[in-house]
Amino acid sequence: MDDQLPQDSSKREEERVLPPRTIHPFSPEVLAPLLPSAMFGLLARLGLEALATYNGQSIFPLAYPQAVGCLIMGFCRASISGYTPLLIALTTGHETGFCGSVTTFSGWQMDIFESWLNSQNASRGPLRDVVDGLTKSVYTISISLASLLFGHYLGSSFTFAVPHPPRVLRISISLLSILLYAAAFPLYFRLSPSFRHQATSALLFSAPGALMRYAISVKLNIAGRIPLGTFIVNTLGTALLGIFHVLQRLNVNSDACTTLQGLSDGYCGCLTTISTFAVEITVLKGRKKWVYSVGSYITAQLLLLVIIGPALLSGVHENNHCTFEH
Repeated sequence: MDDQLPQDSSKREEERVLPPRTIHPFSPEVLAPLLPSAMFGLLARLGLEALATYNGQSIFPLAYPQAVGCLIMGFCRASISGYTPLLIALTTGHETGFCGSVTTFSGWQMDIFESWLNSQNASRGPLRDVVDGLTKSVYTISISLASLLFGHYLGSSFTFAVPHPPRVLRISISLLSILLYAAAFPLYFRLSPSFRHQATSALLFSAPGALMRYAISVKLNIAGRIPLGTFIVNTLGTALLGIFHVLQRLNVNSDACTTLQGLSDGYCGCLTTISTFAVEITVLKGRKKWVYSVGSYITAQLLLLVIIGPALLSGVHENNHCTFEH
């Protein structure tokens, strides 16, 4: 993790690692690109995971959305520059909304924790459980950083000039974005209940998760210091995911089970992020990057141990998953 982004752009990257403070998190300029971007990011993550889940798979499915999100993040950060209001809004949409929702820190941590537990009851010993967890740990952070740097390399060859649209067009796009998110509610009720645990329930919670991540980052992240905002949302989202994980293994009805799955995939998945986490690791210098990265990892795993461990000791079975709606 000592590799930095190209030196000629390191200063710009350090300045851009924080969300711009010139636009309020709940202003239309932020909501317009953030709401639909978070939804599309969530759908991209779920789609990539579904595509990569098959018998005989060589790589765990979550690795694909982590790599794709970081690749797009690196490309856009290298190819787009400037701080005009429109550009800030678009940057918020694709970085915080799309890339931040494609990637997920909480899902990564839960995937690792389930490897320690051997939740799939694979025919292997405790040593292989440790190896499996370490593989997901090292591979995910490696492919995320590599994809970020590769995307930055590709994007450095392009420069995008974003024209400033008229006010009427900006207002129209803002209204369309809000209506697009609002459409998730009738989709939830009109489509078959079997789609709810797969996507439609998560869509309802995707934008609130991404918006909270943005708001906390704007408030707490300070340039040159360990990004407290990102640390809080990543650890908070991991803790919530652990709670939802336990609740799904209790005797809950199908409606509650579906809602918990939506909160896990949508809210926790979009509240936490690997793409921003990877950018911050490349920007932080010296001991800070190790304190931040290792500290985030250990804190998240300890939270899952504190939340899930007592539940397992009290008789909750890892494989006793609740039933979804059909």
